[in-house]
Amino acid sequence: MAIGPLQIFLILMIIILLFGTKKLRNVGGDLGGAIKNFKKSMTEGQDQDPDETAATKIEENKGETIDAQFEEKKEEDSK
Repeated sequence: MAIGPLQIFLILMIIILLFGTKKLRNVGGDLGGAIKNFKKSMTEGQDQDPDETAATKIEENKGETIDAQFEEKKEEDSK
């Protein structure tokens, strides 16, 4: 028992009725944009050298460093 064209058409009509065309259009656009960005990042990753990507990650991960001096106060017992 295979799914024929009539069953596919009915499933699509039910999906359109449930979600509406505007929401489906937005989902399709978001999905297409995600695939496009994924492919773009894959090609950019192949163009760069591994040493360059490691250096960029190190530079990006440099956080804000604050130097400080601490003095310890000793409390004397007052007995």
